[in-house]
Amino acid sequence: MRLHAARRPAASEHTPYQLEYVGRVPDGDVVETLINQADGMRLALATVSESAAAARPRPVEWSSKQVLGHLTEWERIFCHRALCFARSLPDELPGYDQDLLVAAADFDARSWASLLAEYTAVRAATIMLFDGFHPIDWDRGGVASGARLTVRALSYIIAGHELHHVESLREVYGLFGHSE
Repeated sequence: MRLHAARRPAASEHTPYQLEYVGRVPDGDVVETLINQADGMRLALATVSESAAAARPRPVEWSSKQVLGHLTEWERIFCHRALCFARSLPDELPGYDQDLLVAAADFDARSWASLLAEYTAVRAATIMLFDGFHPIDWDRGGVASGARLTVRALSYIIAGHELHHVESLREVYGLFGHSE
């Protein structure tokens, strides 16, 4: 177990809003959580049909393709933040509008298989990134979207963000079967 990756971030390492994500992550090595999530997502989503992935539960909701695309792009952005903070880059990082990114990406025009393959590749890179950080890097931080964050918090936020969307894909989209 990576002891530095098993220490939960303190409240001062993220925003109160991000506690929603951090709080979803089980105790233990967060890198192991990221690995287990990747395996679970790949297996569960591989059985989803193209038509189910393109469906929207309501006209104003994203399709499952858009949710998976958002999850993947969001993870890339947060990994970029973690890398910048781990390397002690001095500049504040900008925020972004997730709805504008999803609209511009046109995930619905892509195949479900390609989106799942991209998610898998990005998650593998995420795991390698966090696994490659030195223990001291996990304590480093910086400012993104006007908020102070640490590398540790970003790892938990990434894992918790996925858990948030898995719940949505289960409860709203019906992709994983319903929780008991």
